[in-house]
Amino acid sequence: MAKNRIPATPSIRVLRENGADFTIRTYKYQEKGGTEVAARELGIDEHTIIKTLVMEDDQKIPLIILTHGDKQVSTKALARSIGVKSVEPCDAKVAQKHTGYMVGGTSPFGTKKQLPVYIEESILSLPIILINAGRKGLLAEMTSGDLVNILKAKAVNVAR
Repeated sequence: MAKNRIPATPSIRVLRENGADFTIRTYKYQEKGGTEVAARELGIDEHTIIKTLVMEDDQKIPLIILTHGDKQVSTKALARSIGVKSVEPCDAKVAQKHTGYMVGGTSPFGTKKQLPVYIEESILSLPIILINAGRKGLLAEMTSGDLVNILKAKAVNVAR
């Protein structure tokens, strides 16, 4: 019985509070496996799995960038898009301090601190996406529309 119970992560609470239509999908998490493992385990296209990356600008101000699982973020393009000098990934401990989530289980929903969220523009054309729900091996399947409405994410074009 407890095995089928959906954990009440801050992410899931935010999704519920905002009336999002979502389905929890679980998979066997593999350290350093990333979205490739999730896609293989769930039998889906890695492009529909959205990575939540925590970064900092040149003033050490944190932000979240959401991109496709099979893409990388051009930090130079991101910096230009948001009008800062530079952007770089946060150290894992710093990212956890900002979000309250462990790396590998980072969700853009229910973060410890309110962070600006940027989303790769092409994600908006996907009808269904899967995004981390606050724990390793736990994804929320939902529409990209719900994602943007809840997060108030700003679209950017920074994937490569």
